[in-house]
Amino acid sequence: MLKVTRPNKLHQTGAIASLIVLTAWMTTIPTSAVAADPDPTITACLEAFGEHPFGSNPEFKTLPVAVKVFGVGKKTIDDEKTSSPALVYVKQGVNVMGGTVVELRNPQGWYCMRAAVNVMGGFTVKLACGARFAVLGEGASVMSSSDESNGTTVMGSTNVEQDC
Repeated sequence: MLKVTRPNKLHQTGAIASLIVLTAWMTTIPTSAVAADPDPTITACLEAFGEHPFGSNPEFKTLPVAVKVFGVGKKTIDDEKTSSPALVYVKQGVNVMGGTVVELRNPQGWYCMRAAVNVMGGFTVKLACGARFAVLGEGASVMSSSDESNGTTVMGSTNVEQDC
């Protein structure tokens, strides 16, 4: 006769909790990646930069940007300093009725971002002196003084500032 043993509920709950914690941790930290085939987004970034110190399939870091609604959300800061050029893909920023500041502090950083979406608020990217920045995609500006090349802004402002 075959005896079936079932795991106890405490063991299952612990495994689920561990999986949730691991997933949350992995989605909030910057990651580095290099793939066998070039990532189409990274290829577009390299094309946006024109001349760059990277090959056709470079290693890069992905920096998540927090979504802010009514000013509530985490800050986005890249404060890693490198001694050589570093490619960083900044995920698309979204700001609704608040103020978002993305600080990109690596003077050797080559930052590339999908166009930001900003509705009735301020979205500012602060670059370190020497850092490079490119925006992918087209933007639109509605009742705003922002440049359309920085993303979509409705009744607000989107700015890129370099601290030199």
